[in-house]
Amino acid sequence: MLSKIIYNIVLTAALISCKKNEAKETELFDSIPTSVAVNPIINETSGIADSKANPGLLWAHEDSGAPTQLYLVKRDGTVTKRIYIKNVTNRDWEDMVLANDEIYIGDIGDNNGVHSFCTIYKFTEPSANTDTVYNVERILFQYSDGPRDTEGFLVDPISKHIYIITKRDNPSKIYKILFPYSTGMNTATAVGSLPYSGVVSTAMSRNGKEIIVKTYQGLFYYTRNSNETIEQVLQKSYKPLPYQMEPQGEAVTFANNGSGYFTLSEKGFASSVNLYFYKRK
Repeated sequence: MLSKIIYNIVLTAALISCKKNEAKETELFDSIPTSVAVNPIINETSGIADSKANPGLLWAHEDSGAPTQLYLVKRDGTVTKRIYIKNVTNRDWEDMVLANDEIYIGDIGDNNGVHSFCTIYKFTEPSANTDTVYNVERILFQYSDGPRDTEGFLVDPISKHIYIITKRDNPSKIYKILFPYSTGMNTATAVGSLPYSGVVSTAMSRNGKEIIVKTYQGLFYYTRNSNETIEQVLQKSYKPLPYQMEPQGEAVTFANNGSGYFTLSEKGFASSVNLYFYKRK
């Protein structure tokens, strides 16, 4: 954990030094977010998603070594439920996606670049009265050119292809897993790169027309036309989004109703974990 924190501090400083070269920030969202403290039982959040089956609640999970569970969190930061995911491991859960009524959890972190394969877990989004999820699909994959440390991924709701974006490569690389997924080992093939590095989370709006890519230092906003693939979108120009710096901020998601976006961080050296909401104007 200490090595990860040191790396994050160095990366953040480098990214801040590049801030002056960014495009003008988009004015679609409020620059000052609302903020609420989250129940302290959550202190290493690395992925969030706005629940569709349970309106008004957010899904959240923690990363490496934490229990294999999801939290349901109210907009006021209250944790209402913990739901366990049976017969899986949390080697290093780093991001989550809710697409087509299914939750995808990316066990894709690899700080030292040593794992021969990674796993994405997929299951039907549970209701709030569920205690344990038993029926889980495992999507095993290897990178086409060797192990990578990744913390963000997207699922195209139409094609169901999975796009994984690396953290430590400079610039960050984009990899693609084709649907239908193999029941054996899948291959994540490089399909492009970004003009920056340090990606720690990603999000797509429910209508599939907006994408956010998150680093520790900022949020990058992309718009998508109906005929574009995700790799094509991520090669386009972006706009920075309003963002209040967080301690090890590793999670972002759009509100399902399109009203804005949420961010949530690890506790790091802060006194509490805060949930931020940036309202669409």
